[in-house]
Amino acid sequence: MVHTQRITIGSEEMSFETGRMAKQANGAVFAKCAGSAVIATVCCSSTAMEGLDFVPVTVEYNEKYYAAGKIPGGFIKREARPKDREILVSRLIDRPMRPLFEKAFGREIQIVPTVLSTDQVNPPDILAINAASAAVHISDIPFNGPIAGVRVCYLDGSYIINPTYEQIEKSELEIVVAGTRDSITMVEGGANEVSEEVMLGAIDAAREPIRKICETIEALRNEAGKPKLPLVETTVVLNRKEEIERAARARLEKALYTKIKQERGEAIKRAIQETQEEFADALTDDMKKKLFSQLMDELQYQILRSGILDRKMRVDGRGLEEIRPITCELDILPRTHGSALFTRGETQALVVTTLGSVFDEQIYDDIEGDRRENFILHYNFPPFSVGEVGRLSTGRREIGHGHLARRALERMVPSKDEFPYTIRVVSEILESNGSSSMATVCGGTLSLIAAGVPIKRPVAGIAMGLISEENRYAILSDILGDEDHLGDMDFKVAGTEKGITGFQMDIKISGISTEIMKHALEQAKKGRMHILGIMNETISKASRELSEYAPKIITMKLDSDKIGAVIGQGGKNIKNLCETFDVKINIDDDGTTTIYGNNKASAEQARDAILGIILDPEVGRIYEGTVKRIMDFGAFVEIFPGKEGLVHISKLSRTRVAKVTDVVQEGQKIKVKLLEIDKMGRLNLSLIDAQDSQEK
Repeated sequence: MVHTQRITIGSEEMSFETGRMAKQANGAVFAKCAGSAVIATVCCSSTAMEGLDFVPVTVEYNEKYYAAGKIPGGFIKREARPKDREILVSRLIDRPMRPLFEKAFGREIQIVPTVLSTDQVNPPDILAINAASAAVHISDIPFNGPIAGVRVCYLDGSYIINPTYEQIEKSELEIVVAGTRDSITMVEGGANEVSEEVMLGAIDAAREPIRKICETIEALRNEAGKPKLPLVETTVVLNRKEEIERAARARLEKALYTKIKQERGEAIKRAIQETQEEFADALTDDMKKKLFSQLMDELQYQILRSGILDRKMRVDGRGLEEIRPITCELDILPRTHGSALFTRGETQALVVTTLGSVFDEQIYDDIEGDRRENFILHYNFPPFSVGEVGRLSTGRREIGHGHLARRALERMVPSKDEFPYTIRVVSEILESNGSSSMATVCGGTLSLIAAGVPIKRPVAGIAMGLISEENRYAILSDILGDEDHLGDMDFKVAGTEKGITGFQMDIKISGISTEIMKHALEQAKKGRMHILGIMNETISKASRELSEYAPKIITMKLDSDKIGAVIGQGGKNIKNLCETFDVKINIDDDGTTTIYGNNKASAEQARDAILGIILDPEVGRIYEGTVKRIMDFGAFVEIFPGKEGLVHISKLSRTRVAKVTDVVQEGQKIKVKLLEIDKMGRLNLSLIDAQDSQEK
């Protein structure tokens, strides 16, 4: 039987249907909104594992090219490995849903939202978030949901729910907000230096539509929901649990407050190992050892949280609002276009900026349409940054963190018209102990400035944490890895002195109040200003000139009727210019011409050559040309690419010339004077008149 629920959000109707498609999945929902359609499925493994301390859930969002009436590019005409956009949307779906699954369920869970149709007007990712939530909620998989998601834009002083691509492009703020019926659990987005008040307003604007979508999903479950599968009951009991807890607590309380990360890790490991050895008789099988490990995690959780709430004491001895020591260094790499080393406590990012031409732009081929980006940011997190061994690879975490840092910086990067370079920023995380993505933002700003990129204003980022219990809470500035792991919130805010540019918040509890969020934003602003103050001390000493190793770019505008002359038949002229001067030249349809040279001299020579083509030859002017052909009666000299004139043998020398080759050779560069343009447009040149003019 087919069941359908509908709701209008903004100006569009959103529908959720189950019972017609993918009926063998544990849960399946076909969702539609405007011209977009998504089918979301969820399945779980048939067997359960006892004692899991994590939720084995994966989200695989995928977009089919046929959804937009496209055929994939490249040699293989089928969808390949997930694109960055698909990974980013998978994370948007995963992060608000994951905390609502039960660890005790013990089964692997796979959620697959698939975009089947898109009108290329309305982004399909929001529909996918809601379809995925609905599929899980109606399934037999235990889930403390549903959740719902909306996109909010701030445009012309108003908040728009689920805006179009065009509205997003014009907006001052764009965020995705997800949450339950009662509270917000995730926020992510970017902005053009908006205030904390505008950000709070956007989050508040999302609450009502999120509640309505959750109620619609709930109604679908009431109609078509399956009975939930049972949780895995733990049958094994940890013997001497209270004794173990007392002994471990005393050791862990001392170990947890070791200031240095590596030393703290070793101290915690020793405390656990000593406790394990002391109670070896109670840990006789794998299940009891697993319960012991879970108890150790729980104790660390309790000790850290009570220390902060009861004694305002953090593991490294800082106050709640205190930022770790910061150092900023510029130009530490000798031949890169721009480099910076940003260190905050035990988190360190080496960030490098490289400048390229329009030919280096990132090209995207996806269902949104082909597009190009001239600002690229890549984030790398090698295992040595946390003192471990492992594969050097780019995973979902790297893509997600890089995307966040890019959003934080992109509004401050000059447009292509203002600065006609392709800009690539790469962040190499050398050390990590909390918020390497925000270190990337700070280091990215510094490396852009070191490369001579005229950014509008410096951007800094900070990660905030939360410890809450009943009616008490504490907001933590510049959180450590341990505080992130054991806390209730990971709240990253990036911005300039004027306002917020990047934003990401993940809540690990049922939700937080507006009061807490406001407090966190105010404290984040204070921390951001502190970091910007330190960065500005270094920036004030920077030259801010374009790196001598960067390519040199000259931009000029051609009249439309001159474009063909510069390009030449079959591209002959422009190809010749590129080869002659070792440059790259790009000509847009509107005549905007960009010359990319490895050095200043080559770019200027190419520019002069183009000017020579588009400018009409002037009688009486001296030109430097190249001898192209030698005839018995004279030499043909090219004064501009594609424009030749004749130097008659009589104009080669004041004395009699027997052979033209006695004076000039093919390929020789000579200076000639334009004497005349005859009725047929032919150029008459003179070598001797040019020499006479120069002598004067």
